[in-house]
Amino acid sequence: MRDDLTVLYADAALLILDKPSGLLSVPGRGEGKQDCLSARAQCWYPDALVVHRLDMATSGLMLMARGAAVQGVLNQAFASRSVTKRYVAIVDGKLAQSQPSWGLIDLPINVDWPNRPRRIIDHELGKPSTTRWRVLSHNEADDTTRVELEPVTGRSHQLRVHLLALGHAIVGDALYASPRVQAMSERLLLHACSLEICHPVSAQPICFFSTALF
Repeated sequence: MRDDLTVLYADAALLILDKPSGLLSVPGRGEGKQDCLSARAQCWYPDALVVHRLDMATSGLMLMARGAAVQGVLNQAFASRSVTKRYVAIVDGKLAQSQPSWGLIDLPINVDWPNRPRRIIDHELGKPSTTRWRVLSHNEADDTTRVELEPVTGRSHQLRVHLLALGHAIVGDALYASPRVQAMSERLLLHACSLEICHPVSAQPICFFSTALF
């Protein structure tokens, strides 16, 4: 744990970091958007390189490679979908449990060009996008549902758009939720809670966990 960086694991090949909500994964455009998780990591680990990203509003586990050779191996692992990532989210309303327990959302996603950076379901031009999901619990008091999510593909905003398509926007989502659902939380209630991958050097499976603070 650094003052500005939470390192859950580090070895000569990779880093596992816990990103807070509201922090960019990589630098944005403009002087005010240079503070980000990758820049903070590179202050302590100069060879740290980005492999994947989390949305600024999303918290949780993020993997970085140490050196270009490992980055290439990990990029291939993500491209071949041999990395398993899971998220937990709180969504508006009572989402019915799928039968069997894991449901599947298979809806193509495209950029909503007039309203960027929003994405939309686009059956004609969208890229294939698949998410597995299951209900963890219901909160009757505030009419919300805690769900576990496993993105099979890795499109931008995939989980947020897919849940919206089910009619259950993620609480606190400033891009996709209604004003009422946005106002239910000061942050997006979406957290990358587990990541499983084969180690790029030893080839042994490793798994990491991070508890959602909501």
